[in-house]
Amino acid sequence: MATLSSTVTITDPGVKDPKTGRGSGGTRPPVPGGGGGDRGGNGSSDPGERLRRTRLGLIVGLVASTMLFVSFTSVYIMRRGLPTLDERTGGYVRDWLQVNLPTNLLLVNTFLLLLSSVTVELARRQITRQAALAPVRSIPGVSIGKERNFPWLGTTVALGLSFLAGQWMAWRELGNRGFYLATSPSSSMVYVLTAAHAIHLAGGLLVLLYAGGTALRHQPVEDRRIVVDVTAWYWHFMALVWLYIFALLEFVR
Repeated sequence: MATLSSTVTITDPGVKDPKTGRGSGGTRPPVPGGGGGDRGGNGSSDPGERLRRTRLGLIVGLVASTMLFVSFTSVYIMRRGLPTLDERTGGYVRDWLQVNLPTNLLLVNTFLLLLSSVTVELARRQITRQAALAPVRSIPGVSIGKERNFPWLGTTVALGLSFLAGQWMAWRELGNRGFYLATSPSSSMVYVLTAAHAIHLAGGLLVLLYAGGTALRHQPVEDRRIVVDVTAWYWHFMALVWLYIFALLEFVR
């Protein structure tokens, strides 16, 4: 008696199916690195790409800060030429008083801030060099010598704190000369402009302290580089803003 049996076809996984144009089965070999585009096998993004994204975020923040100080400048100039109504006489009077600034003290503060801008740039270049040499140092048997690193980051923090202390001394000196926050619109604008700049600079100091903390915790050099890099550019921006504010208060009274 005849017996019918089903035919079993064995297909090579490397041969494509003529109908679909694809392989008939099997699993693909693993792709080294996880195939995550700009991400490595451990899921962390590429340091260069992260640095570019962080710089882009910094630019957005700097634009917002620029608009803030532009607004303050507009108010300063408009209020300077705007008379006010005197309730006693019923006439319009000019209540904008010329503020006697402690120019010498402000010049010292300016020098400290410009010097700190130099030191933070040296810190940025130092950490960039360390990040570039990190892959070479990780190669077994390769030695490039021990690099002497100056504490530029700590120097910048010290100079920044000295600048803020100098600004506090300038405010005290303004009070001694009879110019307080509520003395006149002109003195109010002096305090508002300098205080707004001081607050922005204090934020940069906090980030620099955080960067120093990452070094003490032995964080990866690429992570530290991103923090120092964006903070350095922010610090340069704040130095330029201070030069602008100082010139505005000194020459537009």
